[in-house]
Amino acid sequence: MMKKFVIGMLFAGLLVLGFSSWPAPGEAYAAEHSASVVTGAYDWALSQQGAWYLYGGTGPGYDCSGLVYEAYLHQGVDIGRDTYAMLASPVLTPTTTPHAGDLAFFGTGHVELYAWPGTTFGALESGTQVGYHHWSAGWHPTAFYTLR
Repeated sequence: MMKKFVIGMLFAGLLVLGFSSWPAPGEAYAAEHSASVVTGAYDWALSQQGAWYLYGGTGPGYDCSGLVYEAYLHQGVDIGRDTYAMLASPVLTPTTTPHAGDLAFFGTGHVELYAWPGTTFGALESGTQVGYHHWSAGWHPTAFYTLR
């Protein structure tokens, strides 16, 4: 009985000290799982470097959303096939601190995967190959999304 009392008091003390925001056991796994899915999607997309842009394509040629869609689908996550579906997807959430593999939206009509500051990876436009793209003053992401 004394052992339960001591453990209860210790827990209550931690709550008073402000440790009440620890993630629940499932939340820690969910965050770790989401990060591995994002990394896996990015790695899969990189394996498609050099494929040709193909409007409406989901492989072996890709349009912008087709590449991103397939990258996440290969990780077992359906984020929607086009940019509008992706922006409305319940499995994605906006972020201000993107990591490699997160979605970078250029308005509502174009999406690529975030690579590093100033650079995305994806299928840009007809006549180009899948690869890295550097942003400019007139061409940069307007929103970033990651898995919930």
